[in-house]
Amino acid sequence: MKRLKDILSGIYIGFIALILYAPILVLIVLSFNDSRSRVTWGGFTLNWYVTLFSNKQILEALVTTVILALASSAVAVLVGVPGALGIHAMSKKKYKAFMTLTNIPMLNADIVTGIALMLWLVHFIPLGFGSVLLAHITFNIPYVILSVMPRIQQMNVSVYEATRDLGAGPVYSFFKVLLPEIMPGIISGFFMAFTMSMDDFVITYFTKGAGVNTLSTLIYGQIRKGIKPEMYALSTLIFIFVSLILTAFNVFSEKRKAKTLKEYENY
Repeated sequence: MKRLKDILSGIYIGFIALILYAPILVLIVLSFNDSRSRVTWGGFTLNWYVTLFSNKQILEALVTTVILALASSAVAVLVGVPGALGIHAMSKKKYKAFMTLTNIPMLNADIVTGIALMLWLVHFIPLGFGSVLLAHITFNIPYVILSVMPRIQQMNVSVYEATRDLGAGPVYSFFKVLLPEIMPGIISGFFMAFTMSMDDFVITYFTKGAGVNTLSTLIYGQIRKGIKPEMYALSTLIFIFVSLILTAFNVFSEKRKAKTLKEYENY
């Protein structure tokens, strides 16, 4: 009976995984299709990967998207980590109020956030790369705060207070005690913000100016004429890159946990 239950559980999980990853598998297959048609197999080819790196428009959009994601995620971490520490130190009423305010941008519709940011930013700076960067920083900060907050709540505050009592300064205690404790949350928040920035379309569409294109807005512009097969190749490379990063991060996390557990056992 238990074996049958395990088999059925495996089939169910496999079915869910198939639903989730079937579109990505189709995309990967199309990136190797020699035909531009999505329903006709024209043979195996690497031509779309070759032409991808000679397509100036796609490469410019890719560079803009990556720079935008990295810059907005880094600034969001610099703002979100002190923000999370400050919210954690507040009284219970203020904590609940600020956590509610932090959750609103995540639950709010993107189109509302995009239009609001456009109306606000246009009064201060011309729409362009700078306005998109500010918009991405704005909606990335809540993801960093909500990723760091659980680590702050789980950490042992007594260790930090002990270092202060022993004469360590606040800066030294922060970098040597507090920061290592919340670093997994910071890394998770950074990758979450990076992913959301890479993936965003609605807010970018409303806050970008003429001549600024990200991958999402470029693909949207190609829908009427038909998406070029080079985009299939680029999407495949991005999927592989993200998978490798996540795998490396998980392996590093497991090794770190094993090392910590071993040190604790030896102690």
